Amino acid sequence: MVRRELAGEQAGSFKKPVKIRAESGPDSAYLSNTQTLKKYLSLEQSPKRIIAEYIWIDGSNGMRSKCKTIDRTDEQVAKGRVTLEELPEWNFDGSSTGQAPGNNSDVYLRPVALYDDPFRGKPNVLVMCETWMSDGKPNAFNFRHDAALLMEANAKEGFWFGLEQEYTLLDVDGWPFGWPKNGFPAPQGPYYCGVGTGRVFCRDLVEAHYMACFYAGINISGTNAEVMPAQWEYQVGPCTGINLGDELWMSRFILHRVAEDFGVKVTLASKPIPGDWNGAGLHTNVSTEAMRQDGGMKVIEEAMEKLAKRHKEHMDVYGSDNALRMTGKHETASMDKFTWGVADRGSSVRVNRAVAEQGKGYFEDRRPASNADPYQITGIIVETLCGKVDGANVHKTAVNAENVDLEMVVPISKP
Repeated sequence: MVRRELAGEQAGSFKKPVKIRAESGPDSAYLSNTQTLKKYLSLEQSPKRIIAEYIWIDGSNGMRSKCKTIDRTDEQVAKGRVTLEELPEWNFDGSSTGQAPGNNSDVYLRPVALYDDPFRGKPNVLVMCETWMSDGKPNAFNFRHDAALLMEANAKEGFWFGLEQEYTLLDVDGWPFGWPKNGFPAPQGPYYCGVGTGRVFCRDLVEAHYMACFYAGINISGTNAEVMPAQWEYQVGPCTGINLGDELWMSRFILHRVAEDFGVKVTLASKPIPGDWNGAGLHTNVSTEAMRQDGGMKVIEEAMEKLAKRHKEHMDVYGSDNALRMTGKHETASMDKFTWGVADRGSSVRVNRAVAEQGKGYFEDRRPASNADPYQITGIIVETLCGKVDGANVHKTAVNAENVDLEMVVPISKP
């Protein structure tokens, strides 16, 4: 797998919990004191001094952030929300995030997308950033760069993307939320789109995330409980081009931040619980202008031929531990063979029955794991369907990132 593992989120790593807290101790170390915080967030804030939280993706597919005060002029305030042009480039210690060696640790943050801050409120903002090195080259883990080049070069194709993000909620001990501590819940069946106590868990967190995404301006289009208890899904899109990756990553950030308030952990592990339990995916819906026109089904069929030829390369960037998820069971296809079919959830790519009947529309790539990078997913799909672009190679960039040397090399001289 050409992607660094996210520590603690490898499939099969969750065991029966061991108590690390006193039985009578509160969960105060995990829960945010939102009621106390509220009185400080309600303090008057000048529109001329705002907080911009810079957010980026680290070397293990996780998320990092830090905040910066932005001073604005009266003229800038009069024009409305802060713009990308007002936000300066910033930097961070890449040796502490797995993105740079200790002797060349400065990594630079370049703002690329803005969202209203649902935690502090307007006029504060969340800022999605790309990571760059001091030599002017993208950081080894800046997968957005290649995807953006591909999207720009193929803008005329009219790509629409919609991603279905599945995730699993865990308690503070790392066990699925609501599951018996010394056993397992009843078998799968009543939980998918379930209603009622014992069938769904932590719906309040899900609702909070939904509303926070609305406030931020993310095109979240739905949510539902999934097949495994404590597993949920939300959908982002349709979005055009690179915007999908930006919005999906920001929605993940918001999900983790909301989960802090509830003292709940979020895992994107592709197979969080081994055995007869569903894994978690990031199903990717794809459509081009030609696919949406009359005769689009023929274009979709041609796309299937292209996807089949690069199946292995796609699987290499479609997330970690996918082999544990893609077994041909639990609504998945085989990891090793590309298949497609109409209304077939056991295939690599599914074509909706209504699309087949109407002869136009979109297709759903069911191969990506829940922990996959949306920039890599959408980038390699565009690359496969439309061809290579100078300066971009999604698969090669992923391989290079996996092999990057981050050891600190500091010359030591004798006194």
